[in-house]
Amino acid sequence: MKAVHFGAGNIGRGFVGLLLHEGGYEVVFSDVVAPLVQALDAAESYTVHEVGDGGTDRVVDGFRAVDSAQSPEAVAEEVATAEVVTTAVGPMILKHIAPHVVAGLRRRAADAPPLQVMACENAIGATDTLAGHMREHAGADWEELSARAVFANTAVDRIVPGQPEGAGLDVTVEPFYEWAIERGPFGENPPHIPGAHFVDDLGPYIERKLFTVNTGHAAAAYLGSRAGAGTIAEALADDAVGSGVAAALEETSALLVAKHGFAAEDMASYRETILGRFRNPALPDTVQRVGRQPLRKLSRHERLIGPASQAVEQGLGAEALLAVVDAALDFRDAHDEQANQLEGLLADLPPRDFVEQVTGLEADHPLAGPVEELVARRRG
Repeated sequence: MKAVHFGAGNIGRGFVGLLLHEGGYEVVFSDVVAPLVQALDAAESYTVHEVGDGGTDRVVDGFRAVDSAQSPEAVAEEVATAEVVTTAVGPMILKHIAPHVVAGLRRRAADAPPLQVMACENAIGATDTLAGHMREHAGADWEELSARAVFANTAVDRIVPGQPEGAGLDVTVEPFYEWAIERGPFGENPPHIPGAHFVDDLGPYIERKLFTVNTGHAAAAYLGSRAGAGTIAEALADDAVGSGVAAALEETSALLVAKHGFAAEDMASYRETILGRFRNPALPDTVQRVGRQPLRKLSRHERLIGPASQAVEQGLGAEALLAVVDAALDFRDAHDEQANQLEGLLADLPPRDFVEQVTGLEADHPLAGPVEELVARRRG
């Protein structure tokens, strides 16, 4: 069995590639970073170091790597003969992955089993997004080519922090992971991925993860940055930051209970598990790394504005989430392009224009006014 995985970065090697390897797949990494591809090609193995309670070292071997920028034909050939395609590239990069998968489907044997495609991104419906880009690229051939693949959305969760200098291909991760996958598209032939679980309705699991793990992580980063903390664990050790993060997650839990019917006690237990993971002192995760790309994280359907807007639409509270938005507006990182853009937009745009452009909130949305007030405070 063979799996082609797009994105050979830390998440690709330390999470998705690891589980595919443990499922018995030969993993072919595809990436555009030439030195990384060359390093993988030259290596016989790398090690995934799980740090924290219950962690162990896991060795990954038997992989190959292809430079998709320099050798697109080779990538297409690998896809054509694979059983599985996965991605961990970021939602905005999926449009660049689509042509490679389409090219592989064009070469796929007519009698081959359908290619099993899963985009493992921090976004709702990422596989649907990838399939949409593929449809656009394939044009009139899409009906024929789409019959050669099945597409399943997934929800993935594992903290993979910034890596220590000199780690090479090895990856440090937390022991916990979750990979939920839509069951329906695969029929009787799901991919063999140890530890993954298949569900009939993925939507609630995606939002539970996005609005708890990702929202909580962002809250710890932005509130922690404002408090002068260096790492996520240090941020949560600050009583004020810890209370702010907990309050924000209580609001997202109330939304998830109301919207999806999760039991309140189950959400309370889930929150505690998540906060315990964030407090793991063995994970060298910085507030700067987690807080980067604030414009994306402040956008309409992302981890802050997404749950806050839905909460107020249902008549629920969002005060703690707005406090995190307030801290996100203060986030600065000279090395992060979006942080610099955020600072410029705050200086140049009137509050209403800023809110419309950055958060996508309509003027008549009940959350728009409170966010505009946060922006207006910064204009004196």
